[in-house]
Amino acid sequence: MSRTLIVEADGGSRGNPGPAGYGAVVLDPETGEALAEAAEFIGTATNNVAEYKGLVAGLRAAHALDPQARIRVRMDSKLVVEQMSGRWKIKHPDMKPLATEAGSVFPSGQVTYEWIPRAQNKHADRLANEAMDAGKIGRQWEPRDSRAALATAAVPARSAAAQAADEAADTAEETVSASAPSVGWGPDVGPPSTFVLLRHGETPLTPEKRFSGSGGTDPALSAAGRRQAEATAAGLAARGTIQAIVSSPLRRCRETAGAVADRLGLEVRIEEGLRETDFGAWEGLTFAEVQERYPDDLDAWLGSAKVAPTGGGESFATVARRVAVARDKLLARYAGKTVLLVTHVTPVKTLVRLALGAPPESLFRMELSAASLSVVAYYSDGNASLRLLNDTSHLR
Repeated sequence: MSRTLIVEADGGSRGNPGPAGYGAVVLDPETGEALAEAAEFIGTATNNVAEYKGLVAGLRAAHALDPQARIRVRMDSKLVVEQMSGRWKIKHPDMKPLATEAGSVFPSGQVTYEWIPRAQNKHADRLANEAMDAGKIGRQWEPRDSRAALATAAVPARSAAAQAADEAADTAEETVSASAPSVGWGPDVGPPSTFVLLRHGETPLTPEKRFSGSGGTDPALSAAGRRQAEATAAGLAARGTIQAIVSSPLRRCRETAGAVADRLGLEVRIEEGLRETDFGAWEGLTFAEVQERYPDDLDAWLGSAKVAPTGGGESFATVARRVAVARDKLLARYAGKTVLLVTHVTPVKTLVRLALGAPPESLFRMELSAASLSVVAYYSDGNASLRLLNDTSHLR
């Protein structure tokens, strides 16, 4: 009876495209022991190319151990899993030769593919990040265990903190030390910086639930949206806590921010990092229309934060990176202050997700109404506290 081996693979790109690397591990299905590891910095590439290269490396490592083995591939890339399983077509010219190469390592009947959540693919993800880190300093990745040696140049052993920093750079998720005290239980670290997150008022596209991002028509507020902006301005004026206003560059946010600024006597600063996701070819379409026209692309997008909408849009991972950069910039500029950020659904959800340390899938489990308010407080010790989510009481 032939032996079974598990191959877990991953890849990442810091920029998509940007500096990229892959990681793969071959596991014993009975004991969970890592039998072989592979990782490499591959220069500038996209997430999908890096993931495919990780798959090829993992299959080759398994083949070197036992060419007759039955292989179970486990990856968190729904795109790669579905394409290699033959259920989705491979359209991108960069991925076709990689898919062909992957399919040539073992006879097709010996390999099965399974999608797993990102949290279950941490070993391969860590290897990919180690490879990208090594490439950043001009060195090659080397496995910690010489039994799995598939590279030659030495890289110093990395601490857990360095590894966590890499993961944060790749996924833009906020990493908090397990020893960090819960907010309110640690020493006094002074007043927090507080972001009051305001989703813009309605546009003509909002009630129809159409994709409306950075790449569309940049609609203005509707009559209902203008009423919502005025009601929000009145509510915030009554609270009297806002010290500065920062807005996305898109018109619906600038108009909403302008209504509040006029009431509070403040100026509006524009921050490019707060703009909405670019939804590519899906701009202006309803979910049902996208499902009808781009079913495979939509399924891939729903299955992975690394997948971008059809036609050159932005993935949620890309948006998270830019939102995290904007967040850090604004925290440095407005330390200890209460700032109104007028932005969109995805940036608000992303800031909430990062504050909670929640996975990317949580974006689909939050609801944000037009002109709703959410609040996140940031402390000088690195902790963040979600204080409010989707409040619309000021509109009633």
